[in-house]
Amino acid sequence: MAVIDDGAELAGGVRVGAYSVIGADVVIGENTVIGPHVVIQGHTRIGRENTIHQFASLGDSPQDKKYGGEPTRLEIGDRNTIREFVTMNRGTVQDEGVTRLGDDNWIMAYVHIAHDCRVGNQTVFANNASLAGHVTVGDFAILGGFTLVHQFCAIGAHALTAYGTGISRDIPPYITVGGSPAKAHGLNMEGLRRRGFSADRRKALRRAYKTLYRENLSLQDALLRLKEQAGECVEVGVLVDFLERQTRGIVR
Repeated sequence: MAVIDDGAELAGGVRVGAYSVIGADVVIGENTVIGPHVVIQGHTRIGRENTIHQFASLGDSPQDKKYGGEPTRLEIGDRNTIREFVTMNRGTVQDEGVTRLGDDNWIMAYVHIAHDCRVGNQTVFANNASLAGHVTVGDFAILGGFTLVHQFCAIGAHALTAYGTGISRDIPPYITVGGSPAKAHGLNMEGLRRRGFSADRRKALRRAYKTLYRENLSLQDALLRLKEQAGECVEVGVLVDFLERQTRGIVR
């Protein structure tokens, strides 16, 4: 049988498999399904209609030697699929004190999402992808199997990584990267097509990619040209905003 602390809050329709352990500060939304042998603890809030498979570990203390037992949090949104042996840790007070996973994400087996990470919506993490602490991942990003992301890196929306990619710099939106260290290999064109980007929008992003990666410009000079192009395409504006916020340099 499952072990559920009296302090845990489980909404209607929640199902918990055999031998799972739910801690005192856990809140779980409607119709979420938790498989057998799952451990959920700490200040963890899980939304509705999630599916969490066997042997996942959610909300444990961060793997950070500076952690001193502070009541930090893990927040998981709605309709996520979290497969076997996934681990997600709570945040630290050195950041905002929270690790977040958004809605409609597909998180495959053995994925690790470390403390203070922020993952958007409708992402896909293939088996064994791992985020170090303080990583940000935008909406619709896809991480190939065994992708490893260094702490404090940012991965933009609609980006795609090949299997075995090693990331130590920021990845702009829409870009496909591969290798270790990661290098840019064009736009995630198939992903953009599948998500309804028009031919004109894809053409504008191809032009932006050429400006950033093919014209031998410094990042600052490329950014000036991209700002001009952004007036004609909202998606290029998203790229500009990302580049203006990056702090680790970008994969080029």
